[in-house]
Amino acid sequence: MALRKIVTKEDPILKKKCRPVEKFDDRLHMLLDDMAETMYAADGVGLAAPQVGMLRRAVVMDIGEGLLELVNPEIIERKGEQCAEEGCLSIPGEYYETIRPAYVKVKAQDRNGEWHEYEGEELKARCFCHELDHLDGVLFTERLNPNPTPKEERKTAEEE
Repeated sequence: MALRKIVTKEDPILKKKCRPVEKFDDRLHMLLDDMAETMYAADGVGLAAPQVGMLRRAVVMDIGEGLLELVNPEIIERKGEQCAEEGCLSIPGEYYETIRPAYVKVKAQDRNGEWHEYEGEELKARCFCHELDHLDGVLFTERLNPNPTPKEERKTAEEE
């Protein structure tokens, strides 16, 4: 395993659509292992392949429930709406209120090509959406709340 360099918002690769993974081989396994190590080292909860310079439909994430590896993922169901602050390892130090579904169901392959379904609410739903957006060349800054709550109001509400 190896740490990979996380590309930042200036890199045009982040605006490109990723190709599906067709070979479930040692190269894919190494990519997923490296992505997980890189995500953990950067204190992230998710990382998509284009963030390490690879235009492949692969994502790793861990919101504290254990590592998920999603290959060729797609959202098959969405419900509700949530608005919460998000950040991105490719846009360090910037956090904005983002609108996402409150619930999502995702279908994805694992590192061996087997299909699985995953469900998530709140942070997990947000993470699924954020990382899958990366695979289509979309950054979270394109999903911002058009009427953000001022930081002072958010802090007060959080303290109550």
